[in-house]
Amino acid sequence: MLQTPPAAPGDREEDIDTPALLIDLDAFEANIARMADFLRPTQARLRAHAKTHKSPVIAHLQMKAGAVGQCVQKVAEAEALAWGGVPNILVSNEVVGAAKLARLAALARVAEIGVCADDAGEVSALEAAAEAARIRLSVLVEIDVGAGRCGVAPGPEAVALARRIAASPHLRFGGLQAYHGSAQHIRRYGERAAAIEGAVAQARRTVEQLKQQGLECEIVGGGGTGTFPFEAGSGVFNEIQAGSYVFMDADYGRNLDEAEAPVSTFAQSLFVLGTVMSRPRPEVAVVDVGLKAVAVDSGLPLAWGRPGIRYVGASDEHGKMVVEDGGAAPRLGEKLRLVPGHCDPTVDRYDWYVGVRKGRVECLWPVTARGGFS
Repeated sequence: MLQTPPAAPGDREEDIDTPALLIDLDAFEANIARMADFLRPTQARLRAHAKTHKSPVIAHLQMKAGAVGQCVQKVAEAEALAWGGVPNILVSNEVVGAAKLARLAALARVAEIGVCADDAGEVSALEAAAEAARIRLSVLVEIDVGAGRCGVAPGPEAVALARRIAASPHLRFGGLQAYHGSAQHIRRYGERAAAIEGAVAQARRTVEQLKQQGLECEIVGGGGTGTFPFEAGSGVFNEIQAGSYVFMDADYGRNLDEAEAPVSTFAQSLFVLGTVMSRPRPEVAVVDVGLKAVAVDSGLPLAWGRPGIRYVGASDEHGKMVVEDGGAAPRLGEKLRLVPGHCDPTVDRYDWYVGVRKGRVECLWPVTARGGFS
């Protein structure tokens, strides 16, 4: 059942029903502009990752600022974006199963669609789906550049798979997917840089070997919010797939810059708004933001702008907070902004974004691609 919108344009922030997913529009718009400004002098273009925001509205705002398209992780996300008018979408993941492949191929009639592969059998299945749909599908070879998840080995194995794709009349070799996911949250700047230096070297070697076989990479994609400056400046990557930059979260807030200070490139723009529903003891406050309202896989949420108040435990419908270090105790019924530990799965819990500017609700946007596993 679709969730009831928690507010209406013009409402005060303190009158929003909770729990609610808030976007601070000033910070959000500044983040979009900062990424565009950073990439403008490089050879890299932004293909923003929609697994973070799951919204055609936000996709269009990113593309208006210069993004060439969006990437997603599953067919259902691609469908939501394509039906929302997003014209260029890469499924930066493998897609397996006849039903999913048929849906993916059908989307190629309404948008430019690409997908990744790391197995010859998968390529054959993609070929059959494209032939049945009478379309030609762009396929990128995913290489494992250090994450140890999906991807063939860089070098000859990747070249062989690329040649298989290029030989098909129903497929088109689109380039390389070279995302180092586990590097995104390496805290120290030098260690992150070293991890991506290795990824760049493996991608560069593979690109050179592909050229020797007459295969050009239209896309060499990867990078994320934690590492995009390294990929963008490499001279190898030409598409950056950062997603969380538009919102940020507590986990990315723990990454450090060269001076060993928290990275401050982007502002926190996404919050879960909660209400203090109980004050059972002077040092304890309970909010209506529990496991159903915020993801805790990357740590508990943080109280925004309230030093001395700490979120210490979550159950299904409750979040326990303690007052310490001389913090000002919240009152019963008070609204608190919480910073989620991980923005992507937190967004997936909501049907609506509530856009707020200077204490007033300005807009509501649907989270169109939330939920589901397809």
